[in-house]
Amino acid sequence: MLQPKLFQDGKQKKQVLCLGAHCDDIEIGCGGTILELLAANPDIEITWVVFSSNAQRKAEATAGAEAFAGDAARLDLRIFDFRDGFLPYSGTAVKEKFEELKKSIATPDVIFTHYRQDLHQDHRAVCELTWNTFRNHLIFEYEIPKWDGDLGIPNTFFPVSEPRVKEKVQKLQQTYNSQQTKRWFTDDLFTSIMRIRGMECNSESRFAEGFYTRKMIVSV
Repeated sequence: MLQPKLFQDGKQKKQVLCLGAHCDDIEIGCGGTILELLAANPDIEITWVVFSSNAQRKAEATAGAEAFAGDAARLDLRIFDFRDGFLPYSGTAVKEKFEELKKSIATPDVIFTHYRQDLHQDHRAVCELTWNTFRNHLIFEYEIPKWDGDLGIPNTFFPVSEPRVKEKVQKLQQTYNSQQTKRWFTDDLFTSIMRIRGMECNSESRFAEGFYTRKMIVSV
């Protein structure tokens, strides 16, 4: 199994762009990977973008971003207030936000966004606009468990150490109090998905996060 390492090109300033339709999407989809990347590369600069929020959830999203990415060399946090469930119907305004992102962070080294086959309309809209806006970048599409049952077969894996698995789950529970009443927002669900993905990629730690990569250039 090919195991390339990120950020081995000698470039000093490393840019990571994280995109989420809703306030907890980034943390659920790639929170463990972000923690691992920052532990190995403390000089990373992260732009963290959430498109849908309200007053309560904005406060939680701020806390979540700081909990997961607060150790970055720079954290650029942007939280918008588009209506939950209506991103595809706010297309022009959402697209304008993407164009603003492109101007301010034109060359991110890595982009994390939603999976293109995700059945939530907001997730698909963010993914489509990610590829529409950043056409020559390394993009990893993360997965979100939910009622729709749309988990697929990832082709890219980021191993996550067991301590950071626990850290991810703990941070999710600490920062997103509004989600505690939801039956799916549980420690065992988040841990189980990482355990399954860890099995699929034979992770030494037994845990991993799965991603979908459409296009990647490999050089020798």
